[in-house]
Amino acid sequence: MFSFLLWCVLFVLCWPLALLALILYPFVWLLLLPFRLVGIAVHGALALVREVFMLPVRLLRAPFRV
Repeated sequence: MFSFLLWCVLFVLCWPLALLALILYPFVWLLLLPFRLVGIAVHGALALVREVFMLPVRLLRAPFRV
């Protein structure tokens, strides 16, 4: 909602720039999509490595829980 309000203010102040931003937004989103997917994959891989290293700790701690 906030970004829409900012776009409305931009439209009032400089409508050609606002229309250009409206047209270019999908292309920028498509350009940045591979980086977002790589970020998700790296986050998953680092979470897996963390869980592998924390597994012995969890196994040693498990019998003592109530």
